[in-house]
Amino acid sequence: MPLTNNVIIKLNEITTMVEDKSQLSESNVDEIKLIFKKLVESNERYDLDEIEFWFENEGSWTTRAPRVRITNLASYIQDKFQQTAHLKVLSDEDCSCGN
Repeated sequence: MPLTNNVIIKLNEITTMVEDKSQLSESNVDEIKLIFKKLVESNERYDLDEIEFWFENEGSWTTRAPRVRITNLASYIQDKFQQTAHLKVLSDEDCSCGN
């Protein structure tokens, strides 16, 4: 699944936001989580391999560790959102409260 324009725009925002591309600060991590959370909440889906490939080929991310960390954050947020959404659907549909 190719990355959508909205996802690419957000990846560019991450690239602009992170000054030291050799390591991520805690504030960078928090901002990146928020960016991916907003993407999944707006029903944007992304392929993690494509995200890693995008950062690898973007040019300014010469150190691998931060690229992997961003990909892991994207995976974590996407999985967390999907599990939470799934639980909400199950709790609504499988209610044994008699309603």
